[in-house]
Amino acid sequence: MTGADQARQDAIRELLERVVEALGLQGTVEVSGDAETITGTVHGEQMGLFIGRHGQTIDAVQHLAHRAALAASDEEPAPRVVVDAEGYRARRSEALHRQADDAADEAVRFGRPVALDAMTASERRLVHEHLRDRDDVETYSEGDEPDRHLVVAPAA
Repeated sequence: MTGADQARQDAIRELLERVVEALGLQGTVEVSGDAETITGTVHGEQMGLFIGRHGQTIDAVQHLAHRAALAASDEEPAPRVVVDAEGYRARRSEALHRQADDAADEAVRFGRPVALDAMTASERRLVHEHLRDRDDVETYSEGDEPDRHLVVAPAA
């Protein structure tokens, strides 16, 4: 691990510990990674406040953690930063995959586009990538933030 990697991990750890403390939560912070991806995980009970409604708080903290990593070292390339709390990212990914599969099946069955609920850019990207290998549907985004959503349509 380079000095830049360590500086970035330390900056992310400090940020996450400060957020956990500021929210009045009992939790521990674990940070790991390499030059490509740094993952900060918060372990503890009652992480709902840290995650926030529809993951808004954890996404905002993840953005701040990315900025902290950039500020900690100007060495390129900048790493991808992922912030998780008690498996939220995996659970959310699984739910989005199920939702995408259901929408794709419905689009093919009824021959019409199916609009999903509004999602963050990273969630929309996850669904696009999940359905990319299906030849029977196509995906595209519509609307403006914060109501931008994904549409699953039968392939033309």
